[in-house]
Amino acid sequence: MAGTLNKVMLIGHTGDEVKMHYFEGGNCIGRFPLATNEEYINKATNEKVSNTEWHNIVVRNKAAEICEKYLKKGDKVYIEGRIKTRKWQDDKGMDRYSTEIQCLEFTFLTPKDGANSESAGNPQASQPKPNPKPSPAPKAMEEEEDDLPF
Repeated sequence: MAGTLNKVMLIGHTGDEVKMHYFEGGNCIGRFPLATNEEYINKATNEKVSNTEWHNIVVRNKAAEICEKYLKKGDKVYIEGRIKTRKWQDDKGMDRYSTEIQCLEFTFLTPKDGANSESAGNPQASQPKPNPKPSPAPKAMEEEEDDLPF
């Protein structure tokens, strides 16, 4: 295979507030846990089984500031990004690993103050979006479309 793909899409609930870390030069990182749930019926016992998977989400710079401002514990959010595994050493010199989701885009799914959602992919992400409502086409336009010869 010539190419590879590292893409993650998650919809879940935040497990805590966004924790911010600021660096020299004005850059920052925000971190928060995200819970995704899986429910199914165990065919052998006929019992309902519920599993929760926790993901470590990392957002950077302006996106991190937006998440800090608007995300609260328990909010539902869509995250799109990539998996990154970091290696580090603990106090005893043992190698440790942590797997994170490097967030590239997000959409808030919990309504806030009348806003439907917000997205990091949108340059106006910090401003609430109005609820989208389909508007019917004017009758004059419909009639013109019906009169076309083809």
